[in-house]
Amino acid sequence: MYELKVLTHFAAAHQLEVARKCENLHGHNWKVEVCVEGDHLDDAGVLIDFGIIKRHVRGIMKELDHKFLNELEQFGDGYPPSSENIAHYVAVRLQRAIQDAHVRVCSVTAWESDDACATYRP
Repeated sequence: MYELKVLTHFAAAHQLEVARKCENLHGHNWKVEVCVEGDHLDDAGVLIDFGIIKRHVRGIMKELDHKFLNELEQFGDGYPPSSENIAHYVAVRLQRAIQDAHVRVCSVTAWESDDACATYRP
């Protein structure tokens, strides 16, 4: 099994109903770690070109960067923009974008601070 990881980031604001201070509008500089995996390398000896993964992830980050996440259609009814749901959203969007049947998203981690993150594994 081969794994590739890409790190990226975005800044955005949100509100959550989990704790009193999270109910207030606040923002984070999220760091997002994407991991893809697969069993087979191509003729060039790579699982997938890093540039392809980075291009797809960059597009997803543009959807989130400098936005109030609660107002985005992606985070509608029953799907608040928590770190958990952000990780899930990125994983699902990235898997749809990858056109290679041999490559799959194995995890996405959304760090909302240096010491707090959530990981989604499809």
